[in-house]
Amino acid sequence: MYSDIPLWLSIVMIIGGLVALAWSSGVFVDGAAQVAKALGISPFVVGMVVIGFGTSAPELCVSALSGLSGHANLSLGNAYGSCIFNVAVILGVSAFICPLVARPSTTLVAGPGLVAISLFSMFVLRDGRCTRLDAGILLAAFALLMPLYCWFDQRTKGAATDSAASSLGADKKGLPLAVVKVLVGLAVLVGSSHILVWGSVDLAKTLGVSDLMIGLTIIAAGTSLPELASAIASARRGEHEFVLGNIIGSNLFNMLAVVGLACVISPVDEFSPYVLRRDLPLNALLSLSILVFGLNCRNPREPGRIRRREAAVWLLVFVGYSVVMFLQETGRL
Repeated sequence: MYSDIPLWLSIVMIIGGLVALAWSSGVFVDGAAQVAKALGISPFVVGMVVIGFGTSAPELCVSALSGLSGHANLSLGNAYGSCIFNVAVILGVSAFICPLVARPSTTLVAGPGLVAISLFSMFVLRDGRCTRLDAGILLAAFALLMPLYCWFDQRTKGAATDSAASSLGADKKGLPLAVVKVLVGLAVLVGSSHILVWGSVDLAKTLGVSDLMIGLTIIAAGTSLPELASAIASARRGEHEFVLGNIIGSNLFNMLAVVGLACVISPVDEFSPYVLRRDLPLNALLSLSILVFGLNCRNPREPGRIRRREAAVWLLVFVGYSVVMFLQETGRL
């Protein structure tokens, strides 16, 4: 689908595509949030669904376009690589900036939930391909789990959410501009995804590495920029729930909705065995570490704290994973 281009142009397209992705996802999220508020949708739903979708929109667009262009490993590498990057790097950096306070509902429910989703994904994809039926199963799981998680989280937060919802105004004067933001943001998002995938595919060919490796590294890190920026800003302000909730919601969306939608659009006949042997198992272990690191062992009903030593473990795991992945993808291990 994509013609060969010079190496320098591949690098320019990757950098330009990442910058455009970061800008357009921000415009898209802002516009979507304004539309939701103008229509009287609660801030909780805006945060969980609209913002959660918006920050994962780059992964969705890149994965879908990668599948359409016949680069399935780039598609799956982007989705699962983003999940690994989210926990090991984004949560690691955030906890290094400021130790994170984790609510029991986060550690006891969301952590094991992500582990279950990782194992469920391994079961669905166990034959090394993702058909439209498999993709439909993943999307059905997402459609079931997202409302359940929203309902449970809303109950655990108590009346704070209700009071915030009641303060929403139904001002619709800014609705036309918000709709324009959504449309412009979405258009640039899709266009920059095309450019990013094109440059990445050509770079992989030039360097002699696999699409999976490019997807797990450059693309995964690049499409996670919205989560990284928001997590660092929230950590500095002490908004610990937002940091953890953003990552948990993003990983839920990536593993079920992003992979599901991408494979509904373009089923994957065969993907790299490393997805099942290395990437998804590590994703499950990192999800489990949220429970282990965030649980208050002395009193599980009280909030726990993820400190800098746990953050160092996450960052070291990511460094080790990157080294092993490079050696395996280049045939040296």
